[in-house]
Amino acid sequence: MAKVMEGLYYSESHEYVRVEGNIGIIGISDYAQHALGNVVYVDMPEVDDEVSAGEEFGAVESVKAASDLIAPVTGVVVEVNEALEDQPELINSDAYANWIIKVELSDSSELENLMDAKAYAAFCEK
Repeated sequence: MAKVMEGLYYSESHEYVRVEGNIGIIGISDYAQHALGNVVYVDMPEVDDEVSAGEEFGAVESVKAASDLIAPVTGVVVEVNEALEDQPELINSDAYANWIIKVELSDSSELENLMDAKAYAAFCEK
């Protein structure tokens, strides 16, 4: 069973957002990294790029498949996790500790469109 963390917001495409002030910390869920298998590459946007909720902002590639990353919220990228450039497998070791990008949130009301941990766990069981 994949780990679902309380206090995060989840999208149907298996990205999560952890909110700290006006910053959204975005990564893929434990469920997603299990489904992908061994991650070999993470394609990330640049700092100052804008990401839009529901639109692609990068990709995660594994030995099995490539999966687009879909932004759960809209914002401007303030930081990318550069450790993933050399060690993409960090996502497999702990998907929640190894976020992909941090964005300054444009509209925090978008979080209302996402699932909480309980709803996401139920969604994953389907």
